[in-house]
Amino acid sequence: MNETYIPRWLDRAKPFLGVGAAVGTVYLIVVVGFGAAPRTTDVGYSPVQPVEFSHALHAGQYGMDCRFCHTTVEGAAHAAVPPTATCMNCHTTMAADEVRGKKLKLVRESYQTGRSLPWVRVHDLPDYVFFDHSAHVARGVGCVSCHGRVDQMERVWQHETLSMAWCLDCHRNPERHLRPKGSVTKHDWEPDEDPEQLGRRLRQEYRINPSTDCSTCHR
Repeated sequence: MNETYIPRWLDRAKPFLGVGAAVGTVYLIVVVGFGAAPRTTDVGYSPVQPVEFSHALHAGQYGMDCRFCHTTVEGAAHAAVPPTATCMNCHTTMAADEVRGKKLKLVRESYQTGRSLPWVRVHDLPDYVFFDHSAHVARGVGCVSCHGRVDQMERVWQHETLSMAWCLDCHRNPERHLRPKGSVTKHDWEPDEDPEQLGRRLRQEYRINPSTDCSTCHR
């Protein structure tokens, strides 16, 4: 009779394999849990910020360009949160009425002490996802495509799901998200020709062929 030979080292390794399987299961649960958390997938997520900063006022009523505050979107992967000094460029010369004074109390304290304001991230992708703002901005993808009409939001909220399916859909059909590069940050921009024709023309002109390979976003 033939008997199956099992190495002794494999027999001794059984407890470790069990522990490894348990740890791996917990790891997957945690990763999926964070990936499905409201901060990454829930449309409408709008955390309360330490200071009531109105994008509707600054980007909408005053028409401030996104890049005035988020200075890195054209040259870096992330959209930097502006330092308090950027806020004070304007607010040191503005009239400090009672209402504005109360709203700016934490801003002034931050400026005086050098301690950063604890802003809460709204669009928070999982750590295992890589997204490059500069790559999209440089190719004519408007801010509105991902963030919605921020110029109409009192408090910014998540406009899209940020899911993998949503990203892949854009990479496969980028035409409807393309606009002239000079209008990337213009929230109220409207095409002056047929959107589909414009998208096809810009895709060819900008030589856009987005990758759908896993390594593009998971590095």
